[in-house]
Amino acid sequence: MHPPRRRRAAGRLWTAVVATLALPLTMLSTGSTPAQAAAVQCSVDYKTNDWGSGFTADLTITNRGTDVIDGWTLTYGYAGNQRLSNGWNGTWSQSGQTVTVKDAGYNGRIPAGAAVTTGAQFTYSGSNAAPTNFAINGTSCTGAHQPPITVLTSPAAGAVYSQGDAVPLAATAAAADGATIGKVEFYDDTTLLGTDTTAPYSLSVSSLTVGSHSLLAKAYDSLGASADSTPVGITVASGPAVVAAPTQLPVQQGKTATYDVKLSTQPSANVTVTTARTSGNSGLSVTGGASLTFTSSNWNTAQKVTITAAASGTGSATFESTATGHAKASVTATQIAATKAYDARFLELYGKITNPANGYFSPEGIPYHSVETLIVEAPDHGHETTSEAYSYLLWLQAMYGKVTGDWSKFNGAWEIMEKYMIPTHADQPTNSFYNASKPATYAPELDTPNEYPAKLDTAVSVGPDPIAAELKSAYGTDDVYGMHWLQDVDNVYGYGNSPGKCEAGPADTGPSYINTFQRGAQESVWETVPQPTCDQFKYGGKNGYLDLFTGDASYAKQWKFTNAPDADARAVQAAYWADKWADAQGKGGDISATVAKAAKMGDYLRYAMYDKYFKKVGNCVGPSTCPAGTGKDASHYLLSWYYAWGGATDTSAGWAWRIGSSHAHGGYQNPMAAYALASYADLKPKSATGQADWAKSLERQVEFYRWLQSSEGAIAGGATNSWAGQYATPPTGRSTFYGMYYDQQPVYHDPPSNQWFGFQAWSMERVAEYYQQTGNAAAKAVLDKWVDWALSETTVNPDGTYRIPSTLQWSGQPDTWNASSPGANNGLHVTVADYTDDVGVAAAYAKTLAYYADRSGDTQAASTAKALLDGMWDNHQDALGIAVPENRADYNRFDDAIYVPSGWTGTMPNGDAISSSSTFDSIRSFYEDDPAWSKIEAYLAGGAVPSFTYHRFWAQADIALAMGSYAELLE
Repeated sequence: MHPPRRRRAAGRLWTAVVATLALPLTMLSTGSTPAQAAAVQCSVDYKTNDWGSGFTADLTITNRGTDVIDGWTLTYGYAGNQRLSNGWNGTWSQSGQTVTVKDAGYNGRIPAGAAVTTGAQFTYSGSNAAPTNFAINGTSCTGAHQPPITVLTSPAAGAVYSQGDAVPLAATAAAADGATIGKVEFYDDTTLLGTDTTAPYSLSVSSLTVGSHSLLAKAYDSLGASADSTPVGITVASGPAVVAAPTQLPVQQGKTATYDVKLSTQPSANVTVTTARTSGNSGLSVTGGASLTFTSSNWNTAQKVTITAAASGTGSATFESTATGHAKASVTATQIAATKAYDARFLELYGKITNPANGYFSPEGIPYHSVETLIVEAPDHGHETTSEAYSYLLWLQAMYGKVTGDWSKFNGAWEIMEKYMIPTHADQPTNSFYNASKPATYAPELDTPNEYPAKLDTAVSVGPDPIAAELKSAYGTDDVYGMHWLQDVDNVYGYGNSPGKCEAGPADTGPSYINTFQRGAQESVWETVPQPTCDQFKYGGKNGYLDLFTGDASYAKQWKFTNAPDADARAVQAAYWADKWADAQGKGGDISATVAKAAKMGDYLRYAMYDKYFKKVGNCVGPSTCPAGTGKDASHYLLSWYYAWGGATDTSAGWAWRIGSSHAHGGYQNPMAAYALASYADLKPKSATGQADWAKSLERQVEFYRWLQSSEGAIAGGATNSWAGQYATPPTGRSTFYGMYYDQQPVYHDPPSNQWFGFQAWSMERVAEYYQQTGNAAAKAVLDKWVDWALSETTVNPDGTYRIPSTLQWSGQPDTWNASSPGANNGLHVTVADYTDDVGVAAAYAKTLAYYADRSGDTQAASTAKALLDGMWDNHQDALGIAVPENRADYNRFDDAIYVPSGWTGTMPNGDAISSSSTFDSIRSFYEDDPAWSKIEAYLAGGAVPSFTYHRFWAQADIALAMGSYAELLE
């Protein structure tokens, strides 16, 4: 599971009124009779992955009572000869056929309605019946009622229909635990199309508009549970069309491959479809099915076109299947080396991701965070997107260029990003008023949302911005060239902050800039109040949303953007590889203009190297006593959590601001991007000091990893130049890195930012790329230790399924950094709290191992990379990509209160009220129209922990990239 993990504290707002803060209330219990603990009420959900001689068991324990379970022991028994091998998320033991699991301490507390997971691996022979006699602390538990199983059997994925023709929807549904199916609903994305209450469940729809559609079925059972099917993507054409699938076809040298052709609608007379290569690689040719005849009887039955590849050569070609009176179908066939099976996998998955009917992209071509809409993590809706997704699109298209030789899609991806995610001049209209000698006004970061708004303090000195002038000189503009981090792609909230527009409103279509996370380290996604990046006071309260975050004597309408440095750095990283691969093909000129834009983005990315208020880096204590920087002494040369910029919307109002961030997280560093910007000629920044700054950053980042490396090998949290976000005095004895204080969980604490293994895989993959390209000894030393630790915590089962670390627990701290004699960090330790089969993280981990193995020759790293890729390919494929089910116990937080000061009232664009009684869901009522909402309702009412199978864009892209990387490096 990809946890809530994103950016906190966007740019500080400049103007506001003083608001009255309501004190938090504490519920107290009084009375003469001592409180009695209620009896344990619980359920246990038991699932296995069985390969015949062994299995893994995953158990979810849900507290069905009204009291907290403080410490738990689970007992159950097997009827056969199952024998325990090892367990996780608890202390496992077995006596005879009885299994006992004691909580692991960190998961011992189960609040009412919440759940925890635990699991183990067993061997057996003969039968493997599931146990039924679970007990928690000696009290019997029932198994959780399982939701129905729903499959949309028609239409077929990728089908094309003509506008006005009937689209036949059909579904199967099966209830569990003696329940019966009451009805099946059919949806187009989140729009209900119709309902059927009698099997076989079906619906005919003729009203679908031209374009791509994501269809699903949702079944309800007699016990109130419901479940939706995997979405099926189709396309509605404006008229009769030739239909081809797949649209991406790998053909290995000297071999053949086929694709299917049929018609979208029944013809009245015979139709001849002819297929020919129209452009590209002449080593690919049609050798079968060049002319196919379709009749009024067989029009919907696929016929084959055969493409044959020459024995040598690589590259792509376009084949068009045409017929009179029909829209043509295009297929891109790519000739690949005979040995490159993993390149073929890349193209197959790439075809699924980029097929418009599969729902990964908006009509504008913007990648959604996920195909599914009901998902809450950092983006609080699946059809939002992040700069992270844009950067993965760039990397995906770079790999596509390497495999096919077609670089138009890489250039197109940058154009999409530049058009929709990099604010235009109209979005940042008052940058010309920015005073680099006074970049921003200080406001403290506070721990919890209820401490906000944070008052501005003009008495605190801030340092000058030393790079603004040289950036303007280099690029001739006051505008900042960096991505904003969050976008409401379908304008679900209704702010209408499309590029170049400011609060156009709910009627506006297309992508809208939004922001969340501005109220302290403890503000989780469940406690956020979304707000527009351009606040015209049209929505929210009397001062828009500004007085929820920053307090001052007056307010002005303003714009504000926040950059996620890891995403911009990943875009630079993608550009580096694109340039290397294109140059190797003799096509570097095809992308030279785009690569130059990546260098420009990297130049502006240096804002992430600075203390938030440009104060001097190192031993910075006290807002008033920590001195302002005088230039580059305000830079820590690391990639911090964000940089931000903003200003007045009124072009006659003379102010704008910029800030960096004082907090640097190990998971955000990117030495590969730093190396590219410092040492690679095509990515050299134009500014006077950009290249030198990145050279110093490269050295500093590698040192940072070495400083944060635990005794076992994992990389700890990070460091800050502003303790608690307000230059507070750190705890006595806190170790330092160039005077910055060790922070085991930089920036956010709910959940702790240091616990997700994905940050390990992401950041070490960048180190591995840098090592693979340069052989850098310091990078190798970090990787040697990290890889040994990660491999020791990885299990690959005989059937190819796997377990990798998920949640990490930390203790101690690193030694204070001494560059000439680094400490051994014997007091800094990590333990793995639980394990996962998350496919996106496993892909990033496999890439790390592949790049490391290519340079080092480590055979275990190479074989484990292959095993992870093969395991997910063989076990976790579906029509949309590669994914695994996730139990989302955290979805009990849909009813979480969001802090709004007493007396503060306002409205969301759709009319949802905002007040001190608001909850996460109450200001997002659109969720209650989502097809998956009934799962949440049932869970909140005491039902089973809901399970979702998510197709996140970043994860699917990372899996495809891992396949391509393995093909390049190790195949």
